[in-house]
Amino acid sequence: MADAARKVDIIDARPAFTQAEADALNARFEGVDTLTMLKTVFAEGLAGNVAVVSSFGTESAVLLDLIAKADPTVPVIFVDTLKMFAETLDYRDTLIARLGFTDSRVVAPDAKVLAEKDATGLRWSYDPDGCCDIRKVEPMKRAKDGLDAWISGRKAFQSVTRQNLPRFEVEDGRLKINPLGDWTKDDLEAWFAEHDLPRHPLEAQGYLSIGCEPCTSKVLPGEDPRAGRWRGWDKVECGIHSPVTPITDPEDPANMPVF
Repeated sequence: MADAARKVDIIDARPAFTQAEADALNARFEGVDTLTMLKTVFAEGLAGNVAVVSSFGTESAVLLDLIAKADPTVPVIFVDTLKMFAETLDYRDTLIARLGFTDSRVVAPDAKVLAEKDATGLRWSYDPDGCCDIRKVEPMKRAKDGLDAWISGRKAFQSVTRQNLPRFEVEDGRLKINPLGDWTKDDLEAWFAEHDLPRHPLEAQGYLSIGCEPCTSKVLPGEDPRAGRWRGWDKVECGIHSPVTPITDPEDPANMPVF
């Protein structure tokens, strides 16, 4: 009986998905158009409990339109860092209503963590990795609790760090789906035009990749589309798609900026 009791208490900590399963999905959907793939994934429950994560940036409408056409009940998660452009928040509301999503979720930084680690709200100016960690990565981690899979809007052409993106990959035991991984800028523009999707209001001003307001600048002609993110820093990702490590100790007075 003692042995049986011990077996009952064992928690199954196996990952929800394995790389072999992701590889099988990549093979199954090779050459299949994106909308058909998404409809099949949702209809057959291939991703389990899944949600789409959107930044509501300049290209977000395409992925969201595809998701909505496949299944508008799929949850849409937005990480509000509390440093977003007002235009982004308005654009989010516009797209959610226009596309007919029925489950829109917002996750924000923990107020206690902000009070302890970014009381001035200026951590972005001297430790952007640490700022992203508390305002994006940690909230996103909470948002993914309970999910078996999540859908990302990453595209290979956006940056050298995003080349060779598979449609399906495994991250921390969860399935990560990149439906637009192999789409080109021309593909996106054609979808925008064909489906008359609204554009982010800041795009016309030269903001091609939009994140938090303090760390986003206009992209100059010929630059990488993400060159306007964290300009002047050796940083290309917020950490949601790759780990970041704070580069300074915010509690050390020597690391505090002088204004």
